[in-house]
Amino acid sequence: MTPDPRTLIPEMELMVRMTRLVAGFSVFLLSICLAVAQNPAPAASQSAAASAESQAVHEFQKIEDDWDNAINMRDQYALELVLSPLFVDVSAGGDITTRNQQLALLITAEDKTLHLEQKVITVRILGDIVVANGTYVMHHKAGSAEVDEKGIFTHVFERVHGGWLCINSQRTRLPEDTNPKHKKQFNDEMPFHIPFISRGDKGNQ
Repeated sequence: MTPDPRTLIPEMELMVRMTRLVAGFSVFLLSICLAVAQNPAPAASQSAAASAESQAVHEFQKIEDDWDNAINMRDQYALELVLSPLFVDVSAGGDITTRNQQLALLITAEDKTLHLEQKVITVRILGDIVVANGTYVMHHKAGSAEVDEKGIFTHVFERVHGGWLCINSQRTRLPEDTNPKHKKQFNDEMPFHIPFISRGDKGNQ
């Protein structure tokens, strides 16, 4: 029995419309998938970067704490575990010393009040080299008085046998604020800071 052409035409039109609808929906889904693939969630990326930064800061803060304890406890062996044989130190006053000189000064120094605190602010990992920046407070004698030298430091570390040794240290003393009002506000907000770091960065300290 031959189908009636009058019934075939509407059925064919319906099939064509359905085919176009499915094709259009498929194209729409494909465009969404491509957009998602090309633009991953920025919040997730930023969160991962912040987490990695915090982990690195925490890791190198432990090294700086070991450094502080070695100085404060006059522990020559502990200091050897932090400083590379290639270590060079440039003090805030411009004095340049090597690792061996630092070790000798630790034992023979007459200033028994020397006390060091270092705080890591930022860490940049460049392969087997790391640059750590932060703040420090060094309590020591200046003539007959005792003073707290506040400043910023840059420490360069090299990966050695799976660990990190400092190969270079540079310190810069912050200027003293003689205005009592400014000094009070400065001490209330934080004991020391790195210039040009915004308030949003204080949470990492």
